[in-house]
Amino acid sequence: MQPARAGGLAALAAFLCWGVFGIYFKALGHVPAAEVLAHRIVGGAIFALVFQAAWGRLGEIRAALRDAKVRRGLMLSSLAIGINWGFFIWAVANGRALEASLGYFIFPLVSVALARLVLKETLSKRQVMAVVLAGLGVGWLVVGGSGLPWVALVLAVSFGAYGLLRKTIAVGAMAGLFVEAAMLVPLAAAYLVGRGGDGVVPSGDPATMGLILVAGPLTAIPLALFAYGARRLKLSTLGLMMYINPTVQMLVAVFVFGEVFTTAHAVAFGAIWVGLAVYSWPARRL
Repeated sequence: MQPARAGGLAALAAFLCWGVFGIYFKALGHVPAAEVLAHRIVGGAIFALVFQAAWGRLGEIRAALRDAKVRRGLMLSSLAIGINWGFFIWAVANGRALEASLGYFIFPLVSVALARLVLKETLSKRQVMAVVLAGLGVGWLVVGGSGLPWVALVLAVSFGAYGLLRKTIAVGAMAGLFVEAAMLVPLAAAYLVGRGGDGVVPSGDPATMGLILVAGPLTAIPLALFAYGARRLKLSTLGLMMYINPTVQMLVAVFVFGEVFTTAHAVAFGAIWVGLAVYSWPARRL
């Protein structure tokens, strides 16, 4: 199989996995979001370590831990991804999966804004237009009576910050995931120990226990597929494919979870989609 085709299939699998991830967390909706997050952190760290060991890449982890600059960067990125994971889990469990999908639609445009504010990158007219359209979409939700979509904004900003940080950190995807998760493990472990006999492990029913046990692989495998695809695809192709994730999230929220898609949502999503089209369209055609 040609590298580009293999990369495309791997990236597609990753985005589809992330798109339907809400179904998994909805099934764990009876478990406190903080507890699900704690198990995801611990499971992700264990799986990433096993993955690196199986592929003979433990040296990548050791190199990351020896580099003070990388350690500091991963400490910040671990905080950003921890916030992102936690709010997404909470949103799905509390009937706000549609708002969560909005956050991942906004994320690319938040990344553009962060690049301007933090990295002082110059924005083109079309990028400014895309960010303004996204802002108008969010504003319309507020005016339309849906209130400030704060969950979407937290998810977009936290994931945008995570992407910005990882862009500046020289570490592989899985090695970085292990270090990030490992930095959060003490907090996660302390929470789980504090739960004691009230936690889902070991007192949960077999179905819940089974779902908890696969938290690690479900966290790490899509990331590995994404990393594989990213190395073999053009950045423009990968960027357009990224919209598969929030599109599937939105469809799941409406057609599987039965969340209401209002007129305000239609206008807001429409403005953001136009902004994404402006942002993604080849510059030479504008």
